[in-house]
Amino acid sequence: MPRLEWPLHIVRRVVIGAVVLAVLAVGIPLTVHWFGDMRARCGDGVVKQGGGECVGVTDGSYLFAEHLRAVEDKIKTENDRVEGNADKEPYVSVAYMTSFTLTDDDSNSEESVRHELEGAYLAQHRHNRGDLSAAPKIKLLIANMGSNAAHWEHTVGKLIDVKDSDDKLVAVAGLGPSTERTLSALNRLSDHGLALVASTMTATNIKDIEGFVRVSPTNVDEAYAASNYLKRQKVRTAVVVQDDAKTNYYAKTLGDAFTEVFQDNKGHRLVADRMTFDSSVPSAWENELHYMPGQLCDQKPEVVYFAGRGKHLTRFLDAIANRPCQERKFTVMAGDDTSNLTPKQLEHAAESGVRMLYTGLAHPDMWRKDPLHVSGPSAQHFQPGGLLAQWFPNDPRYDGQAVMGHDAVLTAAHGIQMAAGWRGEVTGDAVGRMFHQMDGRKQVAGASGFISFQNQGNPRNKAVPILHLNRKGQSELMEVSAPRGEPPRKQ
Repeated sequence: MPRLEWPLHIVRRVVIGAVVLAVLAVGIPLTVHWFGDMRARCGDGVVKQGGGECVGVTDGSYLFAEHLRAVEDKIKTENDRVEGNADKEPYVSVAYMTSFTLTDDDSNSEESVRHELEGAYLAQHRHNRGDLSAAPKIKLLIANMGSNAAHWEHTVGKLIDVKDSDDKLVAVAGLGPSTERTLSALNRLSDHGLALVASTMTATNIKDIEGFVRVSPTNVDEAYAASNYLKRQKVRTAVVVQDDAKTNYYAKTLGDAFTEVFQDNKGHRLVADRMTFDSSVPSAWENELHYMPGQLCDQKPEVVYFAGRGKHLTRFLDAIANRPCQERKFTVMAGDDTSNLTPKQLEHAAESGVRMLYTGLAHPDMWRKDPLHVSGPSAQHFQPGGLLAQWFPNDPRYDGQAVMGHDAVLTAAHGIQMAAGWRGEVTGDAVGRMFHQMDGRKQVAGASGFISFQNQGNPRNKAVPILHLNRKGQSELMEVSAPRGEPPRKQ
């Protein structure tokens, strides 16, 4: 068979063509993948997840929402300063984690999470170069789990990566509301040796997690404080209205606690079985609330204790305002989630004509009302003319969320300072252990009250403000209560 010989110039073309095809076969998929990554990337440490929501961890260089611009800019400036001085003043990182990109599915409002972050920044400033200046310094990271904490796994994974990076993450504060998803996030972070400080998480069944504490009173504490106040006001009869949604730990533990503590052998009683609605059934829960006022007219309780989220409370108040027994006056007592309502929602709720009381987590007037049980140096920053008013003017913070964000990061900072003492190595595990030593003279001098912790992570006999929602939709402080007698005072 004769041998086929190719001219040299044809051989060269064939070889070049084969090489080009091989390069294209590898390069095109890589290019498509690169463009896909670019489309998914929102900024350093932040990516788009399902629905186009940007989630992850930032040092303030990525803006999660326009209303956060002022506080994120300040955090970024302080973080840059801390990094720039790292050769002289070592630092570790604390992340503030919650849902910063909100939808109607969230119990928190834009105002509440913004105020939390403003308070977190205040604590960072005080620790780094303010009245509580200490070492090591703190870089404050902002961690977004997305609406309803839907992308908690991604964000928690990013935080675990930061733990072993140059930024050396040791603690996570904030942590979001009491839900199954945030509980899963807590357990994952704890398993990786990070210290955890919840700011507004109150569900009593979230406890006994390694390295975890909360600066807020539990729902049991809130129920005790509410019951104590109502009994001092000579209230003898009540009814509990509770959200029965299985994932709503907040509502269940709040309703259970009040049911147990209000009834006694001194004539305080519930005049009917617990009335329930289920917010997880979209087509039903508003109807359920609509039919309750007629029953309440028949039962004639002096107080209706509402164990549910604030966004459901407004619908309940609308229903009571249209009750068939207009001649009968009603008082509703609720829990701290009322603080998450927007100013517009609060104003609308006040228009119901029903007397509205609730247990809050904090209130700026607590110090003036009860100076023995709230730290003056911490509380002064929340007063008119204080640092927050100077930094973020025209942003009323009477919801108490800024106080709680501040006290959560202040607790983490206190633990970091204690862990660094006696040449200690500052790790998440070490900071978590320091929480158990925060008692007596080592208690946290919080703007929401003096804070020390029980072994399961709950605060001891935390001060609880009793608030009244006036007709302008503003929260007025009635008194500072406590679950058991007098709140802790300065040592």
